[in-house]
Amino acid sequence: MDDAARCPCPTGLPYGECCGPLHAGARTAGTAEALMRSRYAAFAVGDTPYLLATWHPSTRPSSLELDPAQRWRRLDVLATRRGGPFDDDGEVEFVAVFRIAPGSGEGTAGSAQDGRGRLHEVSRFVREGGRWFYVDGDVG
Repeated sequence: MDDAARCPCPTGLPYGECCGPLHAGARTAGTAEALMRSRYAAFAVGDTPYLLATWHPSTRPSSLELDPAQRWRRLDVLATRRGGPFDDDGEVEFVAVFRIAPGSGEGTAGSAQDGRGRLHEVSRFVREGGRWFYVDGDVG
């Protein structure tokens, strides 16, 4: 993704000032919400290595295949619990909206109807060794 383009996460910042440095490994997320936003952006740009690297080893799958027909369109953060710079765990509740290209199936995440879908999740995070990791989430 072009560093000057608006970051998908959506803070309104350019990708090169927002999630780009996290995806490149130049810095780490300071909060659980920042990690969740960067993971959403990674889904949006197709950065599978970042998604696996930020997934806690206890729950991380051995591989991850993203659906190329699924386009992530919007992220709404609904609530955060803990997950701050001095916490070791946290939760972030969000809704992510996506579209699926016509004729490509039903997508791999959330529920889709007429090519439009949404994923509502309460994600759990832990911080170990100064780094935040996604553990798991409840989809609702």
